[in-house]
Amino acid sequence: MQNKKLTDFIKLVLENMPDDWLKLTTHRLDIYDEQLAKTEFLAQIENFFTSGFPAQDQINKTLSDMPTAYDYIRLGHPLSCILEWALAKSASLPADHVISFSSYTMPLMAVLRKNLLGKKATEIFYSYQLPASFDEELVRKVYGYQFQMTWVENEEELHKIMAASQDTSATKSTIFISENSVSQENKLPTGIDFFLNIYPDKGSVMLVNGDQNQGYISEIQHVRRRETIAMTPSNCLSALHMLIGQNDQKHLETDSETDKKAVLESIKQITGTTATPLVASSGLSMQYAIMMGLIDEAQQKHPSKKIRFIVPPNCYGGTNDQARRVAACLPDVEIVDLLVDGENDMVQSINSVLAQLATEDAVPFIIAEIPTNPRVEVPDLFSLKEALSASRKTETGENAVAPVFILDQTFCPDFSFLGEGKILSTVKAISYASGSKFPSGGKCTAGYCVANSLAEELLPKIETHLNLCDNEATSLQYAHLAEQLPSMNQRIEDAYVNTREFVNFIRESLPAAKINFVSEELAELGFKPSVFSLDLPTKGETAQEQEAYKRALNLKLINKMITEIPDESKYCVSYGQLKGCYWTIPATSTQGTTKEGDKDYIIRAALSPKLDLELHKKVFREFVEEL
Repeated sequence: MQNKKLTDFIKLVLENMPDDWLKLTTHRLDIYDEQLAKTEFLAQIENFFTSGFPAQDQINKTLSDMPTAYDYIRLGHPLSCILEWALAKSASLPADHVISFSSYTMPLMAVLRKNLLGKKATEIFYSYQLPASFDEELVRKVYGYQFQMTWVENEEELHKIMAASQDTSATKSTIFISENSVSQENKLPTGIDFFLNIYPDKGSVMLVNGDQNQGYISEIQHVRRRETIAMTPSNCLSALHMLIGQNDQKHLETDSETDKKAVLESIKQITGTTATPLVASSGLSMQYAIMMGLIDEAQQKHPSKKIRFIVPPNCYGGTNDQARRVAACLPDVEIVDLLVDGENDMVQSINSVLAQLATEDAVPFIIAEIPTNPRVEVPDLFSLKEALSASRKTETGENAVAPVFILDQTFCPDFSFLGEGKILSTVKAISYASGSKFPSGGKCTAGYCVANSLAEELLPKIETHLNLCDNEATSLQYAHLAEQLPSMNQRIEDAYVNTREFVNFIRESLPAAKINFVSEELAELGFKPSVFSLDLPTKGETAQEQEAYKRALNLKLINKMITEIPDESKYCVSYGQLKGCYWTIPATSTQGTTKEGDKDYIIRAALSPKLDLELHKKVFREFVEEL
C-alpha cells in the first residue's frame, strides 16, 4: 500500500527539480556547509513535506535555492538523499539510517571494515547471490575482513534461524542481503542489524537497524565517500519513479558495449598505451582498486615484506585520506610522507624515501600528482626517471624491491607519460585520472587507469579488485566518456590558452601576487593545465594578522567574481568543465581531510575552453583597484 502523501510529494519534486540535480558532479561551495551537508537539505525537504511548498509556481526556484546535499556526487547528492529519505519513511527509520550505493558489495565492505577495526564478528545471511567477482577468501586475505556467510531461501527461513539462535552477544553484527524491487514496502527483518537491498542495474541500499548501530552510519558514509560512490543521480531518479509506481524510466539510451569499446580505444590513443585500460565509477574508486590490487600482488610475490605507500601529505585530500584508511586496516601496510611542494623537491624526496625503505626491505608504491595540487609544479622528469630506475640494496646486500610509480595525472590527462619511448616507459608505472574533470567535461565522475608495458602485468590484479568492489563505471558514465573523450585534447589546449592569457594579465595587474602555474617551457613539452594557484599579497604586523588578511582577501576576490559574472564564474570544486570559470580554496575544499599544517589557504582557479575572458579581466582589474 503506497503512502499517497509521500507519493504525491515525490511526484511534485521530480516534476519541478532543477536540471543540476541530475547533471552536476561537484558541489557548489556557495550553498554548501559540510557540517550540515545532508541534515540541512533534508530538514527543508521534511518541512516542505509537512507544510507544503511556499508557492506552487515557485517550486523549481525553491528547490534550486536549497543548500547542497552532501557533495556532488560521490558521497551523495539531492536525488540520493530524497530516495534515502523516502525509503526511510517507508521503513519507519531515521533518514540517515538509509544509505544508497552504486556498488552492490561496498556497503557490505563498509560494515566489515568497521567491525575489523572494532574487533567485532560479522554474520552475513543472503538470499541474493552476490556477483562471482566477490571472492570471499580474497576479502579475508587482502582486506583482512573476517565474516561468516549463510545462504537462506527467503526471509521466513531467516526468521527461523534468528529465532533459534541463542547468541545475543553485542560482539557480533548480522547482515541480510536480499534482492528487491524499489517500493514502499521495504521493512527490516527482525533481529537483523543491517539490511542490504540489491536493486539490479541501479545499485544497492543499506538500511541500518537500531540505535545500537548508530555508530556505523558515518563509517558507512565515509566508505561511500572515499572508496566508491552513491547511487548515481540517473539511477536514483529511475528508482524514485519506481518508488511511486511509475515505470522504470531510462533518462538516456545507451549502447553499453559500443560505448565501452569506444572509451577504451580513446583512452589508449590519448595515453599512448596498448594494454586495455580499466574504468571505475570515480577517480577514488579507481585508486582504491589500484591500492588493493597492488597489496594483493605484493602479498603474493613478497609475502614476508612490509608494504609502504609513499604519498604527499598535501595532495588531494581524498587520496591522502583513502591511503591512510587502507593502511589502518592492515598491519603490514603503512603510509610514508613524500614532500613535494614549495621548498621540497619531488625527486630528492623520492630518492631519500626509497633509500630508507630499501634498508627496511619494504615494497614501495609511490602515489604522486603531476602537476602537483594545488601548487601546479612539475618535477624534473629525467631526474624523476633516474630516481625511479636506480638500483638500491637492502642492508643484507640484496636488491631492494623496485618501486611502482602510481601517477595521478588528472591535471594533465592528455600528456603521454607511459607510451612507448615516453619519459616513464622504462619504469614500472601506472597512471590514472578522474573523469569528472576533462575526460567527461564535468558530466560524470568515472575514473580510469592505464599501465605501461612494464606494469601491464599488474592490471589483472587491479581489475580483480575493481570487480570485487563492484566499482566499474556505469553504462551512463561510459556513454558520457564516449561522447566527450574524443574532444578532450582540443578542449585542454583551448582552456590552457585562456588560462595562460589570464595568468599573464594577473601578473601585469597585480605583480605582488604569487602565481603558481607551469612555465612556457613546460607548456612546450606538453604540460598545459588550465588550473593555477594564486597567493594574494597581504598586510599585517604579525604572521597571524597577515594570514587572516590574506584569507579574507581570498574570499573577497572569489565573491566579486561570482557575483559580477554569475553565468560563468562559480565558487565550485571543479575544473575541466565545458564552459565557465571555477574558483576554490583548497584548504577548505579539496584538502578537507588533510592535516591542518599541510593545507594551502590560497586560491585555485580553473578556466574552461569557453568563457568571456575579457569580462573576467575587467572584474579582476576592479578588484585590484579596490585594494
